[in-house]
Amino acid sequence: MRRQLFSAALLLASPAVSHPDSQQTELAPVVVTATRTSQAADNALASVTVIDRAQIEQRQAQTVEDLLRGTAGIELSNNGGPGEQTSLFLRGTNFNQTLVLIDGIKVGSATTGAVPFQDIPLSQIERIEVVRGPLSSLYGSEAIGGVIQIFTRKGGGPLAPHLTIGGGSYGTYDAAGGITGGGDNGWFSLYGSYRNSAGFNACNNPLGCGVVEPDRDGYDNLGGSARAGYRFSSGTEVDLTWFGTKAHTDFDGVIANQSNTVQQVFGAKLLLRPLQAWDVNLSAGHSINNEDDLKNGSFVDSFDTSRDVASLQNNVYIGKRQTFTAGVDYQRDQVGGTTDYTVDSRTDWGLFGEYQATFADQNLRVSLRRDDNQQFGDHTTGNAAWGHTFGNGLRVTASYGTAFKAPTFNDLYYPLYGNPDLKPEQSRSCELGLSRTQRWGHWSLHAYETMISDLIVSLPPDYIPVNFDKARIRGLEAIVSARIAGWNVVNNLTLLDPVNESAGPENGNLLPRRAQQSYLLDVDRAFGRFQLGGSLYVAGRRFDNPANTIRLNPYSLVGLRVEYALSKAWRLQGRIENLFNTNFETAAYYNQPGRAVYLTLRYRP
Repeated sequence: MRRQLFSAALLLASPAVSHPDSQQTELAPVVVTATRTSQAADNALASVTVIDRAQIEQRQAQTVEDLLRGTAGIELSNNGGPGEQTSLFLRGTNFNQTLVLIDGIKVGSATTGAVPFQDIPLSQIERIEVVRGPLSSLYGSEAIGGVIQIFTRKGGGPLAPHLTIGGGSYGTYDAAGGITGGGDNGWFSLYGSYRNSAGFNACNNPLGCGVVEPDRDGYDNLGGSARAGYRFSSGTEVDLTWFGTKAHTDFDGVIANQSNTVQQVFGAKLLLRPLQAWDVNLSAGHSINNEDDLKNGSFVDSFDTSRDVASLQNNVYIGKRQTFTAGVDYQRDQVGGTTDYTVDSRTDWGLFGEYQATFADQNLRVSLRRDDNQQFGDHTTGNAAWGHTFGNGLRVTASYGTAFKAPTFNDLYYPLYGNPDLKPEQSRSCELGLSRTQRWGHWSLHAYETMISDLIVSLPPDYIPVNFDKARIRGLEAIVSARIAGWNVVNNLTLLDPVNESAGPENGNLLPRRAQQSYLLDVDRAFGRFQLGGSLYVAGRRFDNPANTIRLNPYSLVGLRVEYALSKAWRLQGRIENLFNTNFETAAYYNQPGRAVYLTLRYRP
């Protein structure tokens, strides 16, 4: 393991070699999540990663977890295979301290704060934006580690059908199809997907799931998305979106061992331009996250949550170098099901403002937000970021920001467990970044420290949640993308030091399930009709519990992929995951897939 990490560090530190005649001029992707306004990713003062549709298909990822694994700053844990609970830790923060949006609509469970990444079909996704660092000053609660926004297929252009059929190990097969179009000023898309896997035994030890059930834990998922919009000659735009999934998961458990889940996201956006220098953005949305738990087919309980959101945002442009943004957000969460919560709904109003400016080689961004929540009262957050670009292209950035996370309904009101006096978890973060774009590619370094206080934990003997813990997280992220002798090469290295600083015996311990080191090497090259690629992912040691007595060993995964263009529209793809059949865990006592082979046939005109 040390040799692998040392080799990765050498590769990141060494200069890349490329040939001028092999260079490809590519425009930086446009992102909207970092500032709530459109800007080139290279100009963002936050650390941003964009994964577009071409990359999704090129990597032949099977799941969102598979796609995001190795992204700088991201660590994932999974409770035993397809469809099982998947938790995402961004920059070492807790799984519920990252805000997740689908087409601008906040998603996730209001009872637990978890986002069902495992149930989001890749076939419905157009691109994903990952913004690292605190963004509560723009979005409110949860954005301590950052914000992840998932955009569904949009469409536009001539009428075009799309089809994907695939299958492989563990009795897996999937199919997805759709149609897009809309012409020059309009856009529409309609997609559907189905995925089924026989799975494997999720849990291999009663210490993890409390029971021994040596069976195959299967999974199936039916998904769909629809989107339509139009841009009028006046500049007015309207955009309507829908996304939904219905999934069934088998797992190992004492009280329940099956779940039926439904998530849906509805959204509507209206962009008005009263003046050339003034945009007005109106949006509204509704999201649903419902789960029924069963034991061998018999109903046990249900948890239903819904969220209504609305936003009014004004952008005022002073020339091309200054932007003022001001707006108001509304959110209402409601919970239901078989559990009787003392309080089953709450509202939040947020006022926010942002100023962005470019002066010669200097960039500045300042934002401030005030949230008024029905349960925890008022909370103010802010962010300030600065960047300077030197004559040789070297760019330095620095930022400071505060963020918070509101307690969930389970934290506050779960019967015999909740504590209605809880305060929001709070954070302070500072960051320093260096980056440069050169002929051979692009590199960036980001070092940061996040201090989190009032962390919510359940302490013995009654295990009532209280604001007790605090943590200090330090990290370094290095990203190098280059073109070397015709190969496209991406390196992501994350070094993390997530330390518990609470009083007591766990002081100085590592926060659970965060690897201290992780590294991704991803390479691709085209040879005529063939395209070859591969990846190496290395994760360092971590612990599964706050006491650091349950160790999760380091591991490395190797994947290979090949693609053949049967014609301009048809492509045949093959992938081998976990080539060397590595036995590893991301959550103690829960199994992960061994060597697996998948074949995919794609049609895209």
